[in-house]
Amino acid sequence: MSSSAPASIRRVVAVANQKGGVGKTTTVINLATALAAAGHRVLVIDFDPQGNASTGLGVEPADRQPSIYDVLTGEETLDGATMATQVPNLTLVPATRDLVGAEVELLEGERRDQRLRDALFDGAAEAEFVLIDCPPSLGMLTVNALVAADEVLVPLQCEFLALEGLSHLLHTVDRIRRSRNPDLRIRGVVLTMFDRRNNLSEVVAEDVRANLGDTVFETVIPRNVRISEAPSHGLPVMLYDWRSAGAQAYIQLARELLERYERDAA
Repeated sequence: MSSSAPASIRRVVAVANQKGGVGKTTTVINLATALAAAGHRVLVIDFDPQGNASTGLGVEPADRQPSIYDVLTGEETLDGATMATQVPNLTLVPATRDLVGAEVELLEGERRDQRLRDALFDGAAEAEFVLIDCPPSLGMLTVNALVAADEVLVPLQCEFLALEGLSHLLHTVDRIRRSRNPDLRIRGVVLTMFDRRNNLSEVVAEDVRANLGDTVFETVIPRNVRISEAPSHGLPVMLYDWRSAGAQAYIQLARELLERYERDAA
């Protein structure tokens, strides 16, 4: 992969969709791996109490201390909670179930919606890309991620009424932009779980593109058994089976993302 983003600019990307099961965590893991494989320094912040991004990168629950919860509560710095992964250039701040409590605790704390932004301001200086795996909700954790982020990447499953739930997320992004983070932008929408054998996938893809235009990435992530199998082995699909259609799709998505950054800089 030859495209490259300017190394001097750190981009913080919140990968978000309040609907679960749309390929959000899968996109974080595999897009991060593809960017790292292209030579970029990438940090994944697992911001979901389920901790699936940590699992998918091969980090067992017993090894997730300190975690992003400790960063939010001020017990640890972001750099202090960052750990290496088996992927060169890719580091991780893991999540634990303690994040469930953080959702409640943040409702009453000072700078409650800016904890993650404060942590990023003081840490992760080496990362060119920070990918935040948001929980499948629009609660305080996701608000923290959106306040901290430069942009939002939205995985959208190719299913009936796919656009309906997206409107709620876009409304939240607009609200955060107006009140807390004026520079926040939508980087793009990624169509996931695309099944070429199913006419519905084609119809949904056409509908989404008709409504959102160039916001939608050309790259489509297929429904692929290798993508589904890889997390159970604690591996990104590129390490599990780089020849698979799923791995190649995420490589292409990373290439397209980097090309968008190049166009922005031109």
